[in-house]
Amino acid sequence: MKEKVRELSQKYFEEIKGIREHLHMHPELSFQEFETSKYLKQKLADWGISVDKEWVKTGFSVVVDSGKKGPTIALRADLDALPIQEQNDTSYRSKNDGVMHACGHDVHSSCMMGAIKIIAELKDEFKGKIAFFFQAGEEKLPGGASLMIKEGIMDHYQPKAMIAQHVFPEFEVGNFGFREGMYMASADEIYLTVKGVGGHAALPHKVVDPIIISASILTELQKITSRFAPPTIPTVLSFGKIEGKGATNVIPSEVKIEGTLRTMNEEWRGKFHQKIEDIAKSIATAMGGDCEVDIQKGYPFLVNDERTTETCRAAAEELFGPEHVHSLDLRMTAEDFSFFSQHCPVCFYRLGVGNKSKGIEYSVHHPKFDIDENALNNGMESMSYLALQLLNSLS
Repeated sequence: MKEKVRELSQKYFEEIKGIREHLHMHPELSFQEFETSKYLKQKLADWGISVDKEWVKTGFSVVVDSGKKGPTIALRADLDALPIQEQNDTSYRSKNDGVMHACGHDVHSSCMMGAIKIIAELKDEFKGKIAFFFQAGEEKLPGGASLMIKEGIMDHYQPKAMIAQHVFPEFEVGNFGFREGMYMASADEIYLTVKGVGGHAALPHKVVDPIIISASILTELQKITSRFAPPTIPTVLSFGKIEGKGATNVIPSEVKIEGTLRTMNEEWRGKFHQKIEDIAKSIATAMGGDCEVDIQKGYPFLVNDERTTETCRAAAEELFGPEHVHSLDLRMTAEDFSFFSQHCPVCFYRLGVGNKSKGIEYSVHHPKFDIDENALNNGMESMSYLALQLLNSLS
């Protein structure tokens, strides 16, 4: 099996590389992936593979059925890009101004296309079905995964387990990362609107200054993490945007603040929300102003099922050698694949795509993010072999 997967991966490498470069040149934002979806569906049709169902406008699913009774597992890849202006000078750089595949979703989708082709040729090697979910809108709330679930994708396929891979420029190409149990944080968006009474900056006694109120709120909110958060629970509260449209001599009437809360405990997450609201409002009131608090609950934390992940890790070690398979640290970034983890056992693993010798070392979400394209071979190989080994372990 291992040799067959490797042989087919090498056979289709150039074609999958072409798919990835096309996707990279034509990125589309979350829930707008119409041309991306159309292109991939046409490729599948050219291969004689049918789309099984469509989900959330631009998402769709494909099934490879062995024809033999057995369980179903699922693989997932995301389709959307980010609102970033690409700064790379490559033949496949983005042609869509201000939009870029800076998080590697072009890699995820092209690797899964390769996995479909490989697994379709190996139908005699397994029992059951493998479903492939091409998902819209991973980068934007409420997350395409949650919407696919609401539309009934998990009830329709009832997978016994799921796998997803994600690019990891921190690892050199040829390396992989796994972590059993808790892995990634929940993510909530925090929006504060601080209201006061604006006026002339030289007459502060005649205004209620929302700039000063905002500064006090931000300072106090940081104390939640340092003095209220249990030290055993990873917690991050960061604010990345403050907007007060005043001037050197004008105190505005309103300040808008935007931030994010990340943590790994659902009970503490709820308590933190309440703390933010209580502190922000009480400080604003005490200083003569007001604060509107809007907390948009985002993705839950992601937990990798122990048995599923151990099976996938063992398969990766068998395929690439244990020296190329590493344990991952907890990570405070978020991922909407976590919604799937609430419905079945999952393994979310990392695909090394970096190559420092070629200058390929920029992080995801950076305008110069890129991959060593040899990672595409590793990506479709690993998706295929991990899926087949996992399915066989469940049969």
